[in-house]
Amino acid sequence: MRFFSLLTLFLLTITATASAAEQENAEKEKHVLLLGIDGCRFDALQKAKTPNLDRLMAGGVYSPSALILGDRYRKNDTVSGPGWGSINTGVWADKHNVQGNEFKEPRFDKFPHFFHYVKQAYPDAKTVSIVDWDPIAKYIVSDADVSLSTKEPGESGAAAYAKGDEKSTAEAIRLLEELKPKAIMLYLGQVDETGHAHGFHPSVPQYVAAIEQVDSLVGQVIDAIAKRTDEEWLIVVTSDHGGEGRGHGGGHDNPNILHSFLIVSGKGAKQGKFDKQVYIVDAVPTLLTYLRVKIDDAWRLDGRAVGLK
Repeated sequence: MRFFSLLTLFLLTITATASAAEQENAEKEKHVLLLGIDGCRFDALQKAKTPNLDRLMAGGVYSPSALILGDRYRKNDTVSGPGWGSINTGVWADKHNVQGNEFKEPRFDKFPHFFHYVKQAYPDAKTVSIVDWDPIAKYIVSDADVSLSTKEPGESGAAAYAKGDEKSTAEAIRLLEELKPKAIMLYLGQVDETGHAHGFHPSVPQYVAAIEQVDSLVGQVIDAIAKRTDEEWLIVVTSDHGGEGRGHGGGHDNPNILHSFLIVSGKGAKQGKFDKQVYIVDAVPTLLTYLRVKIDDAWRLDGRAVGLK
């Protein structure tokens, strides 16, 4: 009799512990961060000392070779306009119609920034976009409660973007506390500008140093997120293109330009390395699916949710 009493007590303890854990997870609100590092080659990231990006990869799933162009449409140039258009909307450039950096006739009214869908599902949710490449704020972002471009007008070059990245990071940390946003898009631009100035390659010390500087800023953000113990975050990291020499235009057949990377990190992510091809357009459906936003076929997204448990 005593044996059965102990067994019953043991089973009740296990059940209570499991229920408490389930309740704790159920009570945690889900939040997402889309982190964009412009012009970052993965092989240079591996050469650099990046403990914080390494931490994200260790806490999730990653691909060193996410593609910046799809199979259906490959005519847009391999530059930032179409890249960030595709990353933020989940569709290729034949739909959002940004073919280069000119933004001549964009169709973000029909294929909007992913904040639009977050707001549809959660009208009271706060959304924040912080960048230092102005066209993202001017043309791509919509449905943002806060949209900031931190680079000083008239300033250019790697130093200006390094300063802008620091401001963007500080603003992201401040707004995390003040607004408790459901979704953040944070863009950091100094790696791309350094590549244009000195070269996109792991043998270029300035390029590697810029990646290391960005990694330190990433660390500040993920440390701030880690303190928010009543929330559960998914962090998706990607880049709009790689680079070759001091440029990246016309890179349709150049793997060093055509390949980006994709990291999906957090308790809701799988572990390890992607075993199938992923694309930069996969970022948006992954973020939306994690937030339990039901994806409508009418949105005509080109990406798919990847890396989630």
